Amino acid sequence: MTDITQTKDMLGRSILCTVAKAQQILENQLAVISIQTEDLPLCEAFDRVLAEPVFSGEDLPAHPRSTMDGFAVRAGDTFGASEAMPCYLNITGEVLMGKAPAGEVKKGCCHKIPTGGLCPAGADSVVMLEHTVPVDDTMLEVVKSVGAGTNLVQKGEDIAAGGQALPRGRRLRPQDIGMLAAIGAKTVKVTKKIRVGILSTGDEIIDHKDKPAPGQIRNINTLTLSGLVRQAGGIFVDYGIVSDQKDIFLSAVKAAIAENDIVLFSGGSSVGVRDLGEQIIEELGPPGILVHGVKLKPGKPVIIGMSGTTPIFGLPGHPVSAVVCFDFFIKPAIERLSGLVPENEFSVHTIEAKLNRNINSAAGRLDVIRVKLKQKDSAVTADPVMGKSGSISTLSKADGFFLIDEDSQGISENSIVKVTLYK
Repeated sequence: MTDITQTKDMLGRSILCTVAKAQQILENQLAVISIQTEDLPLCEAFDRVLAEPVFSGEDLPAHPRSTMDGFAVRAGDTFGASEAMPCYLNITGEVLMGKAPAGEVKKGCCHKIPTGGLCPAGADSVVMLEHTVPVDDTMLEVVKSVGAGTNLVQKGEDIAAGGQALPRGRRLRPQDIGMLAAIGAKTVKVTKKIRVGILSTGDEIIDHKDKPAPGQIRNINTLTLSGLVRQAGGIFVDYGIVSDQKDIFLSAVKAAIAENDIVLFSGGSSVGVRDLGEQIIEELGPPGILVHGVKLKPGKPVIIGMSGTTPIFGLPGHPVSAVVCFDFFIKPAIERLSGLVPENEFSVHTIEAKLNRNINSAAGRLDVIRVKLKQKDSAVTADPVMGKSGSISTLSKADGFFLIDEDSQGISENSIVKVTLYK
């Protein structure tokens, strides 16, 4: 295990660390955790992460194939052919789909061939049907010449035997499943889905289906976090609403740790609840608390800990803060433990936009600014969605967020910002 950051000063006050430092501390702990794998039938492997690279055991295609409907020919027989001076070839055969070609294309001859048909012996190219004129059933007029290899995909051109079809750490897309099917893969080794146990703490929290009495709050975080876990490729396990009483809380967290790869709990904003979360993680260690508090708005009070090899996250109770902490710490943890290699997948997660107003920020913290995007002519503009961390509507109205760095005191109107898009 690597060194854990100092979380309190000599007076017992929490020491905040930067988001980057907190992420690195967490990554160092996750790096020593073994990634679990399983073999799945190919038809069940969509959206799973490859645990090892896949190599092709055969050439694809196994034989040269036509990419056009037309006639398989010897390219030399068509040299100089044009509409003004066509060449003439004898039709001596036909390639049928699903069957090996019969006979050989000899000099001055051709075989009719469909798209995907196997190139017959003797032929080295295909003339498109549109560039031919039938004279009769046995003779063809060619009005455009072709070079060797024209309109053919060669043996092994798609992938050669022994070549890598897909890299380790790739999240399998439909086209990747098609690639594996093409080389005859029956099963594929993938990483196991990460199980994430979710607890919502607080005696004031009630089920979202119930009507709250004065002082009560519907449980927003469990459903929000469970959706984020699914988006990140994990499996969520709901441990319900747990009392703030220490013995009840401790028992519930212990059960979640025993049954999951990651545990999240979201609590109220009171100091007492945060202290209880810290006590629980320390009792469940080692290594215990890794980080308590980061220079992040919203999301400052987040707790990051470990019990053995199980990461535990104590999230702020306010929904916006909880989602921000998920994006910065929990999603990367799920992807890391899932074996995902970021450079092996690419999708558009960000977009540049022109900011529509000035935004002030306090230096020394990373500010997360939610925005609504609008298309204006050929440009994209970003309208900040302002609100407090308890206002869930600021998330549902937003298309994404941009960051104001710790060393900045704000961003001016008309600045170009990089917006991370919400799915």
